[in-house]
Amino acid sequence: MAFDFKKEYKEFYMPKKKPEIINIPTANYIAVRGKGNPNEEGGAYQKAISVLYAVAYTLKMSYKTNYKIEGFFEYVVPPLEGFWWQDHIFGVDYENKETFNWISVIRLPDFVTEKDFEWAVKAASEKKKLDCSSAELLTIEEGLCVQIMHMGPFDDEPETVALMDSYLQENGYVNDFTEERMHHEIYLSDARRVEPEKWKTVIRHPIKKV
Repeated sequence: MAFDFKKEYKEFYMPKKKPEIINIPTANYIAVRGKGNPNEEGGAYQKAISVLYAVAYTLKMSYKTNYKIEGFFEYVVPPLEGFWWQDHIFGVDYENKETFNWISVIRLPDFVTEKDFEWAVKAASEKKKLDCSSAELLTIEEGLCVQIMHMGPFDDEPETVALMDSYLQENGYVNDFTEERMHHEIYLSDARRVEPEKWKTVIRHPIKKV
């Protein structure tokens, strides 16, 4: 049975539809950075997603190649995630998607080393005929956060974020957005196959005690 991050770490991937406080441990990710509207057809964001999945599946299927990763075990590729921010804005301005900065990520198993990652980028580039050099191995330490399961279109997120903010106020916390700590989303639905009303997205914000 392949290791499934969503099932093994339900507390990180399957929160309730009401806010909760959680401490997120340090983890490694495949990451691609960029700017601009994620909905732009053929834009930087969509190209970044192609790179992420190319590298992710190259690592997942590495056991079928001549390259052997020490400590490897079979696993399900974790869901796509994204860290989002806009210059000079505290939080997120959903009306101005063109001003988004983003880091798109997919979590990696701990056994993947820098050497393994570099092999995967090179192998994916050659096999997929796709330049994957924008991919980087990124270690992220999120720490103390508030999170919630958002159901529905991305444009309805402000209502869910308002619930999170009220919860923080009631419990003596505040948002702690910085250059290192950002609005974080985890995408649990395939937007191409599922109606927007049924999309499941984990929303996570960095926080601190007042």
